[in-house]
Amino acid sequence: MSVLQRFEKRLEGLVEGAFAKVFKGVVHPVEILNAMQREAEAHKAILAGGRTLVPNRYVIDLSPYDHSRLAPYAAALAQELAQSQAEFIGEQGWTVYGDVIVEVERGEGLDTGMFRVTAEVYTGGDVAPQAAYDAPPSYQQPYDSGGYAQRGGPGRNVRLVANDGRNYPLSMGSTVIGRGDQANMRLPDVGISRRHARLDYDGNQVVLTDLGSTNGTLVNGQRVSAVALNPGDMIQLGTTTLTFRVDG
Repeated sequence: MSVLQRFEKRLEGLVEGAFAKVFKGVVHPVEILNAMQREAEAHKAILAGGRTLVPNRYVIDLSPYDHSRLAPYAAALAQELAQSQAEFIGEQGWTVYGDVIVEVERGEGLDTGMFRVTAEVYTGGDVAPQAAYDAPPSYQQPYDSGGYAQRGGPGRNVRLVANDGRNYPLSMGSTVIGRGDQANMRLPDVGISRRHARLDYDGNQVVLTDLGSTNGTLVNGQRVSAVALNPGDMIQLGTTTLTFRVDG
């Protein structure tokens, strides 16, 4: 039985079929799990020894209407999604950092039946996930002494430098920039969205992706949706300018 089939079977027995009623005619949990699996596939990073690191934290934005209907079951759904994603990652032989975490949130501006999945490598901090599920034990710790340190390859220091001189070192994996509590790199700028942009660092290159921000993301004065950064590139979010630096 596949991960998707097991997921569907567990949903059937949950809250006496309430999920079937909640999702009738709108977004279905299997579609969400499919999207989470695609996000894991899209954000793979190869570690030393040929191991593959994938995101362990998934934020599901539902439309306001769908979110209000789902509210009583959000925690249960998040738990099932986290368990199924952990099973999927284990079956692929991929590595995650710590637990698989799933959060279900209200996504303003999304039409009924639409949803958005964002994924990142989460290494700890101030977050209260609705569900966290242990990945298989052999997939707990992606870093070892022979691999990349958390800031990339040996001798490399990859960072962003703000216009006020502050330094933001980049870790392996995904870093979300924004002014909200869920951003890894929080910037106190009212022109920046709560989850504005994401930086994906695989040890070789850094890719900047705009997360549908209100005011957009500029690199060297050009609005971008996703771009690989080069040393010296100037990133503008709101009124904040960040310079991409690679030392070593």
